[in-house]
Amino acid sequence: MEKFTPFRGIVAGIDRPNIDTDAIIPKQYLKSIKRSGFGVNLFDDWRYLDPGHPGVDNAQRRLNPEFVLNRSPFRHAQILLARRNFACGSSREHAVWALMDFGFRVVIAPSFADIFYNNSFKNGLLPIALGEVLVDQLFAELEQQQDYQLGIDLEKQVVSNAAGIEMPFEIEEFRKYCLQNGLDDIGLTMQHTDAIRSFEQQYYEKLPWLVQ
Repeated sequence: MEKFTPFRGIVAGIDRPNIDTDAIIPKQYLKSIKRSGFGVNLFDDWRYLDPGHPGVDNAQRRLNPEFVLNRSPFRHAQILLARRNFACGSSREHAVWALMDFGFRVVIAPSFADIFYNNSFKNGLLPIALGEVLVDQLFAELEQQQDYQLGIDLEKQVVSNAAGIEMPFEIEEFRKYCLQNGLDDIGLTMQHTDAIRSFEQQYYEKLPWLVQ
């Protein structure tokens, strides 16, 4: 997992609450566990004018010119701004994979569905919960500026706009540590490789018949 470092990125906004995981990545695309290749089907029903299916060449599908991610500069957005209860509905880690495969590193919203929130940290996506008043302010700024960018500093735990105004956010210390060091569950386990090998050696010395 890539280490999370401070950056400033383009913001794309989807101004609607209760965006569910089936909108983020429709169920027909959940047939792979490779974590990659899902970006082209992110928000599939909103992004394309004709229906898609696994195996279809998305380059041949008609894009919806009104959808934000089909317009410049939002095709290169790294920060998604949304409303309350983002990623509700059925649990699917693919929702996080699709967002990250598109290029998003951060989602800002007043609140998130619990399963999505937990899955985000396990995959290196940073979900930032800001109050509704602040989110209203960010949407207003986004509407006024086409190439709108925000700075994200995980160490300081702040979101900063172009005027330098900093908006603090909360994050559990352990999750912050994992993001900053690029550690998913496997990475955390591998930090204890020597202890695991020592345990295995002692275990099999006591019970050698297990490896015979």
